Amino acid sequence: MKEKDIKCLRACKNTCAMLNEALRKEASTVRFYEGVLDECNAPDVRSFIVDLVEDRRKEILRIIQKLNEIHARSQAADGVYSSFNNIDG
Repeated sequence: MKEKDIKCLRACKNTCAMLNEALRKEASTVRFYEGVLDECNAPDVRSFIVDLVEDRRKEILRIIQKLNEIHARSQAADGVYSSFNNIDG
């Protein structure tokens, strides 16, 4: 998928397409680095790649946390909206 193909819908419902795509790419990058690590014999390069993997994993966690925030906010908004729809008037 080209970066231009990712469109922000601006109406995220429980999730965000942009963040999900970022999560997918970060996970793919970690898998790539881990594969390179399996083939690497140079200690200084291995150490550098391990640092890169750790950094990417931190970014993955941040993205997941933001997606969870979006999901929770959406659920809260749905709860408020449904409470107004259930009012007998």
